[in-house]
Parts: sequence; structure tokens; C-alpha cells
Amino acid sequence: MMEQAQAFLDESEALYDLVKDLDDEALELQTGFKNWTINAVIGHLHMWNHAADLSLEGGGKFAELFNAFVEHMAAGGSFNSFELEWREGLNGQALVQEWRAYYRALAERFGTADPRARVEWAGPDMSVRSSVTARLMETWAHGQEVYDLLGVNRQNRDHIKNIAVLGLNTYGYCFRNRQLDPPEPRPFLKLVAPSGEIWEMGEASETEVIEGLAEEFCQVVTQTRNIADTSLI
Repeated sequence: MMEQAQAFLDESEALYDLVKDLDDEALELQTGFKNWTINAVIGHLHMWNHAADLSLEGGGKFAELFNAFVEHMAAGGSFNSFELEWREGLNGQALVQEWRAYYRALAERFGTADPRARVEWAGPDMSVRSSVTARLMETWAHGQEVYDLLGVNRQNRDHIKNIAVLGLNTYGYCFRNRQLDPPEPRPFLKLVAPSGEIWEMGEASETEVIEGLAEEFCQVVTQTRNIADTSLI
């Protein structure tokens, strides 16, 4: 299986282990992310996993779903309302189990696909490898608000390197997406992996350097932590 597909599966399983024993009342608890409930988080991951699957399948099915989403938002809807409508109100452990069955099957399909093939998405198309990495990132990032809500200290694994790489590679895009010129040079990263390994990424620099824990860098680039609340330097 493609390494990123296995990482997506592993991260999804870790989040499943966190929520599998919660009752339906607990799944309605609000997280610190825009007051989304745990149900809303799982429902969000489930629907966009499905969207990624449609893009992998091809044939314009992803565009149909995404256009419906855009129309819903233009009419004053929200992510949560569209996703709840899409899953026909499914919530609670029934939703958790359906999400689990689907992400397992999706990981298998990603794992056997050509990693260089191009697939549709909301913006420019991307490679299959990038698509499954995005699903890993989304699962990891939204999982953080559930860990925080439940007061569980997350045990990260080295597969978060994929998220760190994604954060570095999208540096320029983050500025251009806001009609800004990206400051140069791009920062050089020197990060400590969960295993203790040192990861160095980008062009070496003595001045434009970000150092610290890889998990904190990933938290900042996925907007689950303010940089002021980390030890990054």
C-alpha cells in the first residue's frame, strides 16, 4: 500500500479508537473548532472522504457533488448543514461505524491507485498521492479538536512528516491565495519527529529557519494551535 494511504488509514483508526466508545450524547459535545460537535467533525471527514473517492473514480461525479456544495453555501448554508443533509441526518455511533467502514475501503482504493495520476478537487487538480495526503492532513487536524475536547494527550507517529511536507510545499500558495507575494526565501525547517529523529526540509539557511517539534509545526500549519502557544522558534 502507498505509504500515504497507510498513514491515512492509521490516523483514521487512531481517531476511531478515540470515539468508538462514546455514547450518542457525548458525540454531541462541542469542540473548540467553531463549536462543531464530534458528530459534525466525523460527518465532515466522512463526506469529504467520499468526495475524494469520487475524484479518484473520475467521470465528473466529484464536480456534481462540489457544485451542489457551492450552491448550498451561496444560498446561506454551511459546511455542517450541507454535510448533515448529504448523510441524511445520520449521527451518533451509526455515523462513526459508517465512517469507519468507508475510510477503510477508501484507503485500499488509494493504496492501489497510481500515485502520479491526476484527480479533480476544489481548486487545481492534484496527484493521487497529494489527494490522500490531504485526507491524512484533514483527519489529523480535525482529530486534534476531539483530542483536546476529551483531554487526551495525543501520541503522534512519524507519518505526520507528510503533513509537515505539505505545510512547507504550500507556503507560497498561502500568500498567493490572498493576492500577496510570498516572502523569500522559503523557511528552512529543522524539526524533531515524534520518534526523536531530526527532519531537515527545504534549502538550508542560517537566518530563515523554523525549529522545534514536528507535531507543533503541523499544528500551526493546520491552524489547530496559535504559534504563540508552541515552543517553535
